[in-house]
Amino acid sequence: MTPKPNFLIIMVDQLNGTFFPDGPADWLHAPNLKNLACNSIRFRNAYTASPLCAPGRAAFMSGQLPSQNGVYDNAAEFSSTIPTYAHYLRRAGYQTCLSGKMHFVGPDQLHGFEERLTTDIYPADFGWTPDYRKPGERIDWWYHNLGSVTGAGIGEISNQLEYDDEVAFNAKSKIYDLARGHDPRPWCLTVSFTHPHDPYVARKKYWDLYENCSHLLPEVSKISYEDHDVHSKRIFDANDWRSYEIDDVMIERSRRAYFANISYLDDQIGELLKTLEETDQEAIIIFVSDHGDMLGERGLWFKMSFFEGSARVPLMISDSSMSSQVINSPVSTIDLCPTICELAGVTMSEVKPWITGESLCSIMRGEKRQSPVLMEYAAEASHAPMVCIRKDRWKYISCSLDPEQLFDLDKDPHELDNLIGKTDYKSTVQFFRDTIESTWNLDRFDRDVRESQAKRKVVYEALRKGGYYPWDFQPLKQASERYMRNHMDLNILESIQRYPSND
Repeated sequence: MTPKPNFLIIMVDQLNGTFFPDGPADWLHAPNLKNLACNSIRFRNAYTASPLCAPGRAAFMSGQLPSQNGVYDNAAEFSSTIPTYAHYLRRAGYQTCLSGKMHFVGPDQLHGFEERLTTDIYPADFGWTPDYRKPGERIDWWYHNLGSVTGAGIGEISNQLEYDDEVAFNAKSKIYDLARGHDPRPWCLTVSFTHPHDPYVARKKYWDLYENCSHLLPEVSKISYEDHDVHSKRIFDANDWRSYEIDDVMIERSRRAYFANISYLDDQIGELLKTLEETDQEAIIIFVSDHGDMLGERGLWFKMSFFEGSARVPLMISDSSMSSQVINSPVSTIDLCPTICELAGVTMSEVKPWITGESLCSIMRGEKRQSPVLMEYAAEASHAPMVCIRKDRWKYISCSLDPEQLFDLDKDPHELDNLIGKTDYKSTVQFFRDTIESTWNLDRFDRDVRESQAKRKVVYEALRKGGYYPWDFQPLKQASERYMRNHMDLNILESIQRYPSND
């Protein structure tokens, strides 16, 4: 019987997919990711299921859109009843382990992972719940603001850097542990970093790599507030733009730090891949981001938008049994859960009717994808659920409160020419309207989001009264089972913990 493959899944946070048209852009200092790209299937047009951390990650893990799994925003509970790729693999006999961020909200902080090596970087409770009952409300203590832009620069340590240093250290240690072979089961190790997510602060070592970078200003300069679409205006307002004066120097420093943090990540990932190689372990390697970052394009920053910088993500799959290639067909991060399962030979038949994601294995074998890519957004800076469809050259955006948008990405990659209302595109618009009608019940979607928000507000306020028990994951470190203790035989211990073994 053919042994089941191991998996090393590397997720990063807020990495703009337009910088990965065919692996990392030439000008990025990312030698390890470039080497990985040479041995990978690269998806040029991969999209998040939702351009925000928790919804994007829950969708990636479950193969379901937010409207299906209920993770609408960064404080929506990811239900323990929803199977993830970690559940599917674990049920099939895999070791499943997570090092790093997955932004799980709720008391279940494992979601199928047998072992978790670090806590999360963000809170696990309902405190970050937006409120559709208060349109335009800005919640200052947790909403993004442009201080990340005005304060961009060099830092040798930050909250984010401290976290990712820990993630990388624990992941590397786990790879060594897997190599020792104490557990004969196949394994799936997910390593999830928080960079290059803002704040835009980078170590000088990496900052210096981009001193003469020619990409420090956006390709599309700032558009006046009045000329933006309705949703973009809401993003500006949510980010408190009126309280900040942003100049070109700040923009350059922000983008320089962002690029520097890609190089920082490249070093961390390189260490993981080197350790995998040095321990003679083979694994299917998946590299992906949860969503992107607008990085000042059009004047927009961060995510929450369906524009390319925010919604498009890098995606590479390295499998020694498949030839490297570039795939242009649009795909989604919700496709990864069924892809991982198919690569592992694991069935999803019991839940298939409730899975929107499609395995990418057929595309990787050369077959053509017919179905469109679906995206949703129902968090801060929205007043009603928004949906988006990417099919072939087209991107269509719809919301019950906003004017429609249609872009031809072949002719208009910066999405500056909204084709709605132009006679030549009436049939295309109608196709997407019909697809929206057959895919979503937007009124029900809106009701579900509002009900979820209202319930969570009550629960959060109640649980913060009196004694407070946090849901944040507490990593288990059993010191009495590590290194040498007196219930162990030193001779045996030193032999089994050595790699390679001296036997």
